[in-house]
Amino acid sequence: MQKELLKWYRQNRRELPWRKNRDPYAIWISEVMLQQTTVAAVIPYYEKFMKRFPKVADLARANEAQVTEMWAGLGYYSRARNLHKAAKEIAAKKFPTTAEELIELPGFGPYTANAVASLAFNQKVGVLDGNVIRVLSRVYGLKLKWWMPKERQKLQALSHELAQTEYNSEINQGLMELGATVCTPKKPLCLLCPWKNKCESLKSDLVDKLPLSKPKTPGEIWHWHMTVQKDGGHIYLIPNETTPFLAGLPFPKGSAKKLDKKPEKFDIKHSVTKYDIYIQLTGSNLQNTNKKNWIRLNEVKKHNPSSLMTKILKKIE
Repeated sequence: MQKELLKWYRQNRRELPWRKNRDPYAIWISEVMLQQTTVAAVIPYYEKFMKRFPKVADLARANEAQVTEMWAGLGYYSRARNLHKAAKEIAAKKFPTTAEELIELPGFGPYTANAVASLAFNQKVGVLDGNVIRVLSRVYGLKLKWWMPKERQKLQALSHELAQTEYNSEINQGLMELGATVCTPKKPLCLLCPWKNKCESLKSDLVDKLPLSKPKTPGEIWHWHMTVQKDGGHIYLIPNETTPFLAGLPFPKGSAKKLDKKPEKFDIKHSVTKYDIYIQLTGSNLQNTNKKNWIRLNEVKKHNPSSLMTKILKKIE
C-alpha cells in the first residue's frame, strides 16, 4: 500500500508553495492556515504572510496587531495569536524537531505537531486530518465514530503504521492529497485511486456512507451588548473576554449572555460557527479609560480585522 501511494503521489502531487523545500516554518504556517480552509483559498494569504514574515524571527519580532492584520480574511483569529506566541518561543531557542516537543507549543495539536515533525524533519509519525480520516475509513471499511477520542485513536494508529518508512513525509502528503483530490466527500473519483483494488468500502458499496457523519452540534444564541465610546477619530476597544467566540480580539466593552431564543431588540446579526450572535450597541459618555486602548478609527482593522468589527464600524459611522 505504501508503494502504491508513493507512486501515485509522485505522479499526481500538486505544486504548492510550501512544498518547495522542507522549511519547518513554511510547513507550519501552511498547515495552520489550511485548517478550516481550502488550498486554493489559502495560497494568496500564505504568500502574503510569508512575504511579510519570511522567517520565524520576523514573526516573533512583530506585534500582535501586525500579525492579526496579515491574518485578516482567514478567520479563527486565535490561530494567529497562537502562531505569534509559538514563534516567540521558537525564536528564543530553536525549532523543535519532534512531535513530542512541538505539541508543547501554543496552538500545536496532534495533527500540526505530527505534520511538521514528519514533513520537515522526517519523523516517522502519521498525520490525521479530515482528508486522512475519510481515506482510511473508506479503504479499511471502518464504521468508526471518529470524533470520539478512543475511536479516532484507531485511525491514528493506522496512519502511524503507514508512516513507518523513510518516505513518511511523502506518505503523509499522499494521504492528504488523495483525500483532497480523489477520495473527496462527495462524488469521489474511485477509478483514479491507487488503492481502488484494496478499498473495502468500494467492494461493499459503502463509499457514500463512510466516514460516519458527526452529529451536528446544537447551535447557540447569544446577545452581546456593547457600549461604544468614541472621541473624535478614536474608539475605545478592549480584548474580548466575554464570549467563547472571537476571544481576545478588541471590541467595545460590554457584556454577553446565552439566550433560549432570538432577542427582540438588536442592531447587528452575526454568525460564527455554531453561534448566532445578536449585537446591541449603545453610546456612552467618556469615562476614565486606559489610553493604550484608544484606537484610531482608520486603524481598527489592523487590530481587529473580523467581519463583525467591520459591521460595527459601519453601524456607528
